[in-house]
Amino acid sequence: SSSLLRAASLYSRTRFFHSSFRNLSPSSPSLLNHQRSLASAPVRSFHCSVPRWSHRLDWRSPFSLRAQIRAVNPVIERLERKFSTMAAEHPFKAVLTSLPKPGGGEFGKFYSLPALNDPRIDKLPYSIRILLESAVRNCDNFQVKKEDVEKIIDWQNTSPKQVEIPFKPARVLLQDFTGVPAVVDLACMRDAMHKLGSDTNKINPLVPVDLVIDHSVQVDVTRSENAVQANMELEFQRNKERFSFLKWGSTAFHNMLVVPPGSGIVHQVNLEYLGRVVFNTNGMLYPDSVVGTDSHTTMIDGLGVAGWGVGGIEAEAAMLGQPMSMVLPGVVGFKLSGKLRNGVTATDLVLTVTQILRKHGVVGKFVEFYGDGMSELSLADRATIANMSPEYGATMGFFPVDHVTLQYLKLTGRSDETVAMIESYLRANKMFVDYNEARTFLPFSFYLSFTLPQQERVYSSYLELNLAEVEPCISGPKRPHDRVPLREMKSDWNSCLNNKAGFKGFAVPKEAQDKVAKFSFHGQPAELRHGSVVIAAITSCTNTSNPSVMLGAGLVAKKACELGLQVKPWIKTSLAPGSGVVTKYLLQSGLQEYLNKQGFHIVGYGCTTCIGNSGELDESVASAISENDIVASAVLSGNRNFEGRVHALTRANYLASPPLVVAYALAGTVDIDFDKEPIGTGKDGKSVYFKDIWPSTEEIAEAVQSSVLPVMFKSTYEAITKGNPMWNQLSVPSSTMYSWDPNSTYIHEPPYFKNMTMEPPGAHGVKDAYCLLNFGDSITTDHISPAGSIHKDSPAAKFLLDRGVERKDFNSYGSRRGNDEVMARGTFANIRLVNKLLNGEVGAKTVHVPTGEKLYVFDAAMRYKDAGYDTIVLAGAEYGSGSSRDWAAKGPMLLGVKAVIAKSFERIHRSNLVGMGIIPLCFKSGEDADTLGLTGHERYTIDLPSKITDIRPGQDVTVTTDNGKSFTCTVRFDTEVELAYFNNGGILPYVIRNLIKQ
Repeated sequence: SSSLLRAASLYSRTRFFHSSFRNLSPSSPSLLNHQRSLASAPVRSFHCSVPRWSHRLDWRSPFSLRAQIRAVNPVIERLERKFSTMAAEHPFKAVLTSLPKPGGGEFGKFYSLPALNDPRIDKLPYSIRILLESAVRNCDNFQVKKEDVEKIIDWQNTSPKQVEIPFKPARVLLQDFTGVPAVVDLACMRDAMHKLGSDTNKINPLVPVDLVIDHSVQVDVTRSENAVQANMELEFQRNKERFSFLKWGSTAFHNMLVVPPGSGIVHQVNLEYLGRVVFNTNGMLYPDSVVGTDSHTTMIDGLGVAGWGVGGIEAEAAMLGQPMSMVLPGVVGFKLSGKLRNGVTATDLVLTVTQILRKHGVVGKFVEFYGDGMSELSLADRATIANMSPEYGATMGFFPVDHVTLQYLKLTGRSDETVAMIESYLRANKMFVDYNEARTFLPFSFYLSFTLPQQERVYSSYLELNLAEVEPCISGPKRPHDRVPLREMKSDWNSCLNNKAGFKGFAVPKEAQDKVAKFSFHGQPAELRHGSVVIAAITSCTNTSNPSVMLGAGLVAKKACELGLQVKPWIKTSLAPGSGVVTKYLLQSGLQEYLNKQGFHIVGYGCTTCIGNSGELDESVASAISENDIVASAVLSGNRNFEGRVHALTRANYLASPPLVVAYALAGTVDIDFDKEPIGTGKDGKSVYFKDIWPSTEEIAEAVQSSVLPVMFKSTYEAITKGNPMWNQLSVPSSTMYSWDPNSTYIHEPPYFKNMTMEPPGAHGVKDAYCLLNFGDSITTDHISPAGSIHKDSPAAKFLLDRGVERKDFNSYGSRRGNDEVMARGTFANIRLVNKLLNGEVGAKTVHVPTGEKLYVFDAAMRYKDAGYDTIVLAGAEYGSGSSRDWAAKGPMLLGVKAVIAKSFERIHRSNLVGMGIIPLCFKSGEDADTLGLTGHERYTIDLPSKITDIRPGQDVTVTTDNGKSFTCTVRFDTEVELAYFNNGGILPYVIRNLIKQ
């Protein structure tokens, strides 16, 4: 391994040979292939004019550095001979097989699962076969062992036992909210390596890393033809420092692609452009797989690519070549039959699926879809369902590759040769689903003439849905899985007004429910009631990637215009496509004109309202809501609607399909029965009903067929490679070490590695800790570390004001994740936080137990920290649900939180807590803080052994309080690797120490 590192270091010193470098991959099955990837890494030509952030559909290049590296240092030749000898020892060399081309030659070589000749493989779910192939290919009996391969092959017996396996993803995906802190961490790790006297070049991604800047654009300007340009200019003004930092990262770190702002939403770009489905790296074929620092990375599962969200710190470890330790998951088989009824959308389907799977319980599991109904779902429909995996709790919502996938690859501009290679490989390795069991195979020598009937796969549990049973629906007002059939919406809304405050209640007194807030909107009389829509946003990768619902929204707008209906001007309307392709087909269809007439002008290409970047409401609207305590509504085609996320003033937030977003904007309220009540009055004076503006399935299909063309995808992504003028004008330093500016409020050197030594700090318990916060159920990462606006009275606002930042330049918490000082102050800063220590008061404060004072959470934490006291957090079920937000673990660590005791954890957040050295513990079944009589005013001691070898994954520990209570919890270190992280004080110190030792 030391020779390999020297070779890597030598390679890094030869980077000047080419201006652009891409796809150094460690996914090779052996050191030989790893060394070949170093010596023959794809590069651009000497005179390449394409910028560093460019990306081509054909990511392989005919050029090679091998001869040039040899010319610099002949040691490479000796290393190659040495690695060749070592490669011969690959445990599965016997199944390395050639994949021939139909016309002669070969596509490359691959590790053949059929050649393992094990009948258990035929019964494996397709998603598990991807894990198996990775283990076989990467098996070196060190990081990945033969025993791991056997565990996966024997999945049917081992998965119920929660066995641990290593997994090496083919690539890593980032967006800028999570990408900035990741690059900050990498830069800081280089500094740590330097201080410890080691080689800083060891901190370089060893797998392709794609970072798409999509989370920074805000909806400042709406209802304008110039909205895109105006919002982008404001985006660059606010984020110039962040963007320059990311551009520096793309040059300072190998193998990192940055897609500039204004290009699209990360998951749609991944689906339409970045997704490979099958890699061909120097003649080695293997399935594409990806982990991403955004929980909706799962959208790529709709393309048959195994992908899921991880915490930023876990992704950083994967970038640096560390295998991911994971529990071999169970797989829920979800059978689809029938077809959707006329007028029912993919959004209705995904909200229905989400509710079904939440009820079934799929946390930590894969969900794999199959059945006759698959043929009725377009690739975009599948991606919509896969996208919302985090909302139904699964690690993946997987759709195996079939003919629909191949058609989509061709539609989106992948070459015929690439698609042929993908199909050939997946068929040969039993990863392709052919629903026509008698279809003739391509005439390759190793194929049978006809397919044999496909053997039934075995799943951990089974679900079934007849698509014909799906009905129009929306979800809300505060959680994605609270589905409401459209026909029940009015009664459900009235129930929410009456119900006590909670996920389905606002506790509005009877006498106040008919309140009307009258105001003047730019000289025009206006009024708001409870349920009035003030934000209507067509947003989010979940839906903007789907032409059927986007064109459906255009058809609703067109019919409304023709009938004389108009959206009220005080409703903040916006349309933020996930890629430029959407704009092209909306223009091609002629429907963008009608969307504009209803106020749905394109405002930018990014997440916008879905992530909370909804921008300010008009001052008159905001005042009417605040002064009259109106429960105002937002309707958005997003995937998350947690309280306080979309906008601070919209207490009711509903997820709906893009056509329904337009319909509710036209109605102006969610307090309506679309079956019985008119949406408005037409130009002829007659009432217009929902059915009058709703397009048929046939109308939508015709629009898709005539408007969505392959050339649109090709031209859009060719333009991406050129950047844009504002991005191209950013100048960045050429140094590989970052020069930290202590006065920067965006990028700041974090304290994670201060005083770090080569000796791990070891395991530790918790003694006499105070309770910082006491929560109920469903505390999300938005509650713990908000991404949206910075409240004017918050500790973060005070910090920024003290440093000369004006309020108009606060930007958002998400945009300031590169600064630990801002983010620590933003931890638990959600204005909708419900902390039991405050006895029902809502807000970002807590009680400082020793004095009884009510303080902002940050201020209380600093008091505890300065006095030398540890703190813990008490919580209910589903703690940390929502976005895969590593700052929801980093922030509490910086506040001094040593442990979180909860009824249950969201998968990624639990992993993030471990990664930052925080102990996650679960109450025993049937117990929680309330049943145990815990108020949060006690002091807590957690009896954890001080030697890491005395701790086992999932063991029980005793927690005692200073008032004599004692109870048992389960320590949620789920794997031996997580124990190693804890022993090292977190995952990043663990990685640094390991790299130095190598």
